[in-house]
Amino acid sequence: MTKKIEAARLRYDEGCLAVHALNQIGDRWALLVVRELMFTPKRFQMIRAGMPGITAGVLTSRLAQLQEAGVVSHDVRLSVYALTPVGHGLLPVLEALCRWALTIPGHDPSRFISPTALMISMGVNLQPGPAPDRPEVAGFDFGREAFEASLADGRLLVRAVSQPDAPFVLKADGNAMAVAVYGTAPLSLLIAKGVIGAQGDIAAAQAFVDLFRLQPAA
Repeated sequence: MTKKIEAARLRYDEGCLAVHALNQIGDRWALLVVRELMFTPKRFQMIRAGMPGITAGVLTSRLAQLQEAGVVSHDVRLSVYALTPVGHGLLPVLEALCRWALTIPGHDPSRFISPTALMISMGVNLQPGPAPDRPEVAGFDFGREAFEASLADGRLLVRAVSQPDAPFVLKADGNAMAVAVYGTAPLSLLIAKGVIGAQGDIAAAQAFVDLFRLQPAA
């Protein structure tokens, strides 16, 4: 009976390793649930806020499937969901999908962008160049979520925080922040127009966002 139940759960009945992975995280929304938990544990409604198209029922189902696969854990006492080490191992998968997407026409950045999605994309779109003389730390405040991002050994390291402690903090929703990071307009103009808010060293903030380009790697 157990084998019949396991077989019924298979999306694809093949022995390919890629198929084995898709049988765990290949359902619609599953990888996006993983994305939203990549930097910090969250409650159910906070996860859902990062995926406005998902219904409560589907999110409940995906969380249960990801728990069964060992990707997500659920702290019932605190009512929060978190990625397991196996789940955190999917960050390179999400990054690879972002890199591949840069080569495919039709990307529409005007559609909803969650704060976590933007922070992951920034790690992908950091342009190669000489290392800074000192570690650069940036603060990003999205209202309900906030992050600190630092540069180390040519990589962007992101961590969720309650309040950024950095030389500068940029404030906006995901889509407006994407304009600040990837757009061509200077931050001073975006601030003057009220597209984003900012505090601290704006010159340092401009130098930081200039490190990112929404384009395929050379």
